[in-house]
Amino acid sequence: MSSNKYMTGSLDLTKHDTGTGAHRSRKPVYMDFLPPCNHACPAGEDIQAWLALAQAGEYEAAWQKLLENNPFPAIHGRVCYHPCETACNRNYTDDTVSIHAVERFLGDLAMEKGWKPEFTAPPGGKRVLIIGAGPSGLSAAYHLIRLGHEVEIREAGPFAGGMIHFGIPAYRMPRKELNQEIQRVVDMGAKIVLDCRVDDIEAAKAEGGFDAVFVAVGAHLSKNIEIPSRDARKMMDAVSFLKSVEHGEDLQLGRRVAVYGGGNTAMDAARTAKRLGAEEAVIIYRRDRASMPAHDFEADEAIEEGVKINWLRTIKEIDCTTMTVEVMELDENGRPQPTGKTETLETDALIMAVGQDTDTGFLKKVEGIEFNWDGTVVVGPNMMTGADGVFAGGDMVPSERSVTIATGHGKKAARYINAWLRGDIYEPAAKHPIVEHDKLQLWYSTEASKRSQGELSPEDRLGGFQEILQGYSEKEALFEAKRCLSCGNCFECDGCYGSCPEDAIIKLGKGKRYEYDYDKCTGCASCFEQCPCHAIEMVKEDVVSAGQE
Repeated sequence: MSSNKYMTGSLDLTKHDTGTGAHRSRKPVYMDFLPPCNHACPAGEDIQAWLALAQAGEYEAAWQKLLENNPFPAIHGRVCYHPCETACNRNYTDDTVSIHAVERFLGDLAMEKGWKPEFTAPPGGKRVLIIGAGPSGLSAAYHLIRLGHEVEIREAGPFAGGMIHFGIPAYRMPRKELNQEIQRVVDMGAKIVLDCRVDDIEAAKAEGGFDAVFVAVGAHLSKNIEIPSRDARKMMDAVSFLKSVEHGEDLQLGRRVAVYGGGNTAMDAARTAKRLGAEEAVIIYRRDRASMPAHDFEADEAIEEGVKINWLRTIKEIDCTTMTVEVMELDENGRPQPTGKTETLETDALIMAVGQDTDTGFLKKVEGIEFNWDGTVVVGPNMMTGADGVFAGGDMVPSERSVTIATGHGKKAARYINAWLRGDIYEPAAKHPIVEHDKLQLWYSTEASKRSQGELSPEDRLGGFQEILQGYSEKEALFEAKRCLSCGNCFECDGCYGSCPEDAIIKLGKGKRYEYDYDKCTGCASCFEQCPCHAIEMVKEDVVSAGQE
């Protein structure tokens, strides 16, 4: 019988013929390694763990596990750019596991079923003031409540959600699901005060009897650039434009709309203009597509919807409804340089989408707080500013800006705030080594292509703000969860148990994994070579593994 008809691969005894048997120099130990998806998640989710529960059909348990680190799975399953999938080892086999789609399925199912977070809050908590009800502030509130503290969030705007609400259109983040996940934090005990701007932190802290403050003000201020203009009919910044749309204002954009910028906000502004009835929506960007900060799928979807993108162009002058743009070219360093060549465009409205800053002026009144050159706040490793008991996170501290990064900041800050309030020191747990693809020993092959998500056709999208991307059914979510390779974590496949020639492996029962009888083990490494997920390591004989001795 040919070898390709066997499930398991042949052992490579040339690697392990020395130091086995009575002269064993190495022995196998069961270990948990760090999957690359977990390592790449800005919110610090234990993705492998909740996927394992989901593939077993234990959906509520999977959701509870997910909520230990991220309170908003229905939100993140829609708006996160899922760096976990970019890191997924399955990319080397066929295609990444659609982690975000399974996460969204769990989040939506939880709301449908009315599941509640399960946790036991330790006693002796304090009062914490959170400034800003965006993803970072809401995440911090959620985790602080789980840690036993009382929380009040003060938000300057009329809605909670921050830039998720004002910066992400409803066709990507439906407001029903957004509001339901925010309401969960309120139901847990968070108090949210809207239309309440905090200008004096020290006074607010003293008046409210707060023991600590977490400042999480989002990037709501648009950056300004100077463009010579004479009688420009309608100019607005992208953030104000998207906020006005959210408030239902009649903007009267006209037939032709131009958007200046190349980020995700520029794409959203142009796509929103098309939905408001603009016949033409043109994005003007000074670099090429390869340098564009917007994600590729955002640009692809914009083009599908009829948005035009003029690469390597910069606006020189605006005169009434006529815009003069200069053609740029990239130098040897990839930087755009002017060519002197110009073009004219006719436009009825111009939307500026060249970036956002945070409004941190009110913090300058607080003694000890320092700022970086770009206006972001200086914080220590514990996310505390130079003012004792005042912490900061989200868009206002140096980092990349995304919903998931802000959510991770909220969790991280909550843990340091909790330790500070309790007179303790928070030490993050040491991380296990990452399991890269070359560490896996996939002796099996599967035909399990990633399940795609349904989506509206480009023609149907422009009729309104209906959600474009559809969610998984239970059957699809279960199938996708089962595509996970469980990198670095034993999933009890019995590969080691079945391959051991000395019966040195003891099964401990479902969910309890295995242990070794080292009196029988010869160190042949057959178990190591048959473990597909690399949950076994061969170590020197004198190394003792926790739980093995």
